[in-house]
Amino acid sequence: MSLVHPVNTSLCLEKLCESNYQKLFRLIPNLERFDKKATGYTGNQPALHLNVLEHNPYTMTIELSHCFNHQLEEFMEPAVKIRLYLDAQLAEVLRDHARHDVHKVYRCPSQTQEIMDYKWRLNYFLQKWLDHCLQHKYRFSEQQQELVYA
Repeated sequence: MSLVHPVNTSLCLEKLCESNYQKLFRLIPNLERFDKKATGYTGNQPALHLNVLEHNPYTMTIELSHCFNHQLEEFMEPAVKIRLYLDAQLAEVLRDHARHDVHKVYRCPSQTQEIMDYKWRLNYFLQKWLDHCLQHKYRFSEQQQELVYA
């Protein structure tokens, strides 16, 4: 997925998570105020769907995804699950549609380098995707009801 291999993965991962947090809040300035779902729209690009999975005083877990057809259940990608650490201002990818949570992939804590590399790839993808979404100037509004397509 990522051709970039940082020398100090731990430090670079932290900087990447800081950057992703800032980009998420540029993309969705009032993100903390959403408590369920929101949809971002722009030009001729697929809609960007935000689903708030959990909201606590210091953390928030969201899923961000595109819908590529009219049946939401059928083709939501990349379905990125992101944990936001509001007090530390970090955003960490937990999984996406193609990859499982890191704790399900690496069960042995001694695999430190593999775990860091896995997390790096997930978060590097998020960085590039957020850049794409920011470039296309998505605008979000809260959904009053579930989306229904004819």
